[in-house]
Amino acid sequence: MSSLEIRDYSRYAARMLTSRPALAEALPELAAHPISETWLAQRFAALAGGDPADPRVDEAALARALRLMRAETMCAVMQRDLDGRAELPEVTEAMTLLAEFSIRAGLTVIGRELQAIHGIPMTPDGHPQTLAVVGMGKLGGRELNVSSDIDLIFLFEDDGDTAPPPGAQGGGGGLRLLSNHEFFTKLGRKLIGALSELTSDGYVFRVDMRLRPNGDSGPLVCSLPMLEEYFYVQGREWERYAWIKGRVVSEISSEPARRIERQLASLVQPFVFRRYLDYGVIGAIRALHEQIRHEAERRARAKPARINDIKLGRGGIREIEFSAQVFQLIRGGQEPELRVRPTLAVLGVAARRGWLAASVAAKLSNAYLFLRRLEHRIQYLDDAQTHILPTTPEDRLAVALAMGFPDETSFMTVLDEHREFVAEQFDEIFADKAKAGGAAGQGDCECPPQLWSECLADETQAADLAAQLTRLGFTDAAGSLERLRAVWTSSRYKALNETSRSRFALLVQRAVEGASGTPEPDAILARLLDLLSAISRRSSYLALLTEYPRALDRVLHVLDGSRWAAGYLIRHPQLLDELLDDEALAAPFDWPAFKDQLRRSLNGHGAEGNVEVQMDILRRAHHAEVFRILLLDLQGALSVEAISDRLSELADAIVDVTISTVWPHVTSRHRDVPRFSVIAYGKLGGKELGYVSDLDLIFLYEDDDDRAPDAYAALARRFVTWLTTHTAAGTLFDVDLRLRPNGLSGLLVTSLESFRQYQFREGGANTAWVWEHQALTRARFCAGDPEIGAAFEDIRAQVLASEREAVPLAQEIVAMRRKVLDGHPNPTPLFDLKHDRGGMVDIEFTVQYLVLLHSGAHPALLRNAGNIALLREAARLGLINEPLAEAAAAAYRIYRKKQHKLRLDGVEAARVPAGDVAEERAAVSALWSEVFGAAEAG
Repeated sequence: MSSLEIRDYSRYAARMLTSRPALAEALPELAAHPISETWLAQRFAALAGGDPADPRVDEAALARALRLMRAETMCAVMQRDLDGRAELPEVTEAMTLLAEFSIRAGLTVIGRELQAIHGIPMTPDGHPQTLAVVGMGKLGGRELNVSSDIDLIFLFEDDGDTAPPPGAQGGGGGLRLLSNHEFFTKLGRKLIGALSELTSDGYVFRVDMRLRPNGDSGPLVCSLPMLEEYFYVQGREWERYAWIKGRVVSEISSEPARRIERQLASLVQPFVFRRYLDYGVIGAIRALHEQIRHEAERRARAKPARINDIKLGRGGIREIEFSAQVFQLIRGGQEPELRVRPTLAVLGVAARRGWLAASVAAKLSNAYLFLRRLEHRIQYLDDAQTHILPTTPEDRLAVALAMGFPDETSFMTVLDEHREFVAEQFDEIFADKAKAGGAAGQGDCECPPQLWSECLADETQAADLAAQLTRLGFTDAAGSLERLRAVWTSSRYKALNETSRSRFALLVQRAVEGASGTPEPDAILARLLDLLSAISRRSSYLALLTEYPRALDRVLHVLDGSRWAAGYLIRHPQLLDELLDDEALAAPFDWPAFKDQLRRSLNGHGAEGNVEVQMDILRRAHHAEVFRILLLDLQGALSVEAISDRLSELADAIVDVTISTVWPHVTSRHRDVPRFSVIAYGKLGGKELGYVSDLDLIFLYEDDDDRAPDAYAALARRFVTWLTTHTAAGTLFDVDLRLRPNGLSGLLVTSLESFRQYQFREGGANTAWVWEHQALTRARFCAGDPEIGAAFEDIRAQVLASEREAVPLAQEIVAMRRKVLDGHPNPTPLFDLKHDRGGMVDIEFTVQYLVLLHSGAHPALLRNAGNIALLREAARLGLINEPLAEAAAAAYRIYRKKQHKLRLDGVEAARVPAGDVAEERAAVSALWSEVFGAAEAG
């Protein structure tokens, strides 16, 4: 559009351009480029006769210059927007820059004049103070619309009094000193007037101060100690939502400003972003939105035109903002990258992390852009702070044309499509699923209400309550009743607030009902009560299970499927969140993408350089993936071998990311990227890792720098600490380093050349034993420098392929087998699947013997392919009897399945009745006799 067309479209533009011919003449040049900070500063100086710091610029010059600048900015932005040169981000950034400049200029001019009369506000310890102006809402998010008011909060550092400036004439005796609160109140009131008072030149911005502590009834300015107390004592859920976008918009270059900004951030972050996943906020936002929607509907009934409110109405801008910011309130305490302000940025993070489907995020973003562009076109008409579609046919057609549509009908069709999609997504997120019912979440719970009531404390009611439990299918009704009574009378339950107790009560009733339908209702109820007790003080988890009954169904499935899984969930209740993510559960494992995302989180806002935060991020990521594998395991979707493969791949990824994260924390590091590798032995090396396996590791380096040994030893120590330390998020792994050269008496890290010499027995007495070569059969490069990893694999292959005499080798392995047996006595009549004769260790030692003896002639045996594959390979090569090999391989698979099931049931020693595996034991013993019979006889 040309300026004439803008005049035709906007009655506001018509008034401005008609009353100010100079503006009409200058508009093409003003609209030639986006509005910038530099242009604003230059234009202010030209209109006011100097920059804000110039003593010649007084309040009158300030007020007039800002109002003229506002008109020029509006017309320039309007033209660029309507003729297609400015996208939405440019428009909102231009208005945000204007607001920031206006606030900073006002504080400079008015503050200078007030200080000349009252002196400088000081802290009690004698440091100058400044007024921090916090922009909330659209201003804080840099999303200001063209006719928006600005939501502000005025803060100052601490109580105290003003003092004369240094070098004041006569010691400042002529000043009228004030308390800091009085001074900043004057400054705040004058700033509001400078921005919002309507003069012959118009206004700059309407100012809304209602978001300050206690709203209109609270003081205009607030000290940080007062704000802290308010957050702690009175802060409400909707205020957490509001403060997400809170941002200091006054100057932040001076030391007093930087000081208050730092202190403010330390107060706001824990108030807004809770340490744990916070599902309680869903109900709070739902209630807030219902209030907003009811108010919008009330206004619409009084004035039917308001039915088309594109901001507050159904499917409007506010619903998109709520849909995005709920992710921040729930997860922002654990996910620093969510601590951003713009709505589109939040949607982008949610899509990238898989919390919101990418297609949904894209459609919400498109709807947001459409509605915000529409909002501006509505406001351009009269520079009115409105979000309601015009009522006259002429204006509605003009808006439709300005949106790029040929007529009103096609425009309304697209608008309705956007609003319907937004409303559907909002309802999907915020619908009260507990009331909607479904499975364990049915509103008409069948659990008799007496089973969670004062009746539990009445001994005379015990027989009747037990009978009710029996009717529900509980076989140990007395025991289950006692567990319910213990929780009801516990101090932990009694200490809950009213909301949490209500949620807890509902969940207990659902727990009784859900457990009653399982094969072991008493055990499942006990596990559920343990879980609820563990999470009872974290109201967000109680909210999650009440908001999402489907999650409670899955909890029942987990608790029913595995005692170990129940304990894991109780230890890590944040994993309840994973029960909601169907897409993540079904998605293929993508470890490169997992590592990339984990590194982004570790290096993101609030995490980089913070050891405690980074350690917790690693643990939460690991626990989430372990739980995902566990859920698939309980569904029967993964074989035992596949479970071990996934757990081993996960461990590799965690080890790799940990190395790169820990290295920058090593103060003695001498290079940007360490020449350092982690080698995995044992279960991890053989890719047979279980849920609770420790990691057998050694550390190798190849670096001629004199500082290298000390630097890599420091890296190894810190690396082990990061894996093994128990933090608020739990632990990662136990680490066993005894397989390094010379065991516990050896160096923590080994140079590649020293490792080679040790393995080839070139170091005199300092050489590897046969059992160390046995261990090497299951070793592999895990993480770190790939060149060192490749060199290790070459050394491994050469060592294993070395020529050996059969009889001495067999005798040494038989002797080692006896030591292992003696070290794991089994006093029970049960068969130990791993350590007893005919068990898993016999198979593993047999495979290791075959690899050490024959891999020189048969390189295929060098592959770290697992015991079953290597047994079959040895049989194919004619090294052992094929039927015996197949029978032993089948036995090994059965042993692993039984061991896995026992581990899931929480049994530490994997022992079964001997008769259950008599056939498998005989097969393994037969293979052992064929391979080692002569050595044992000798």
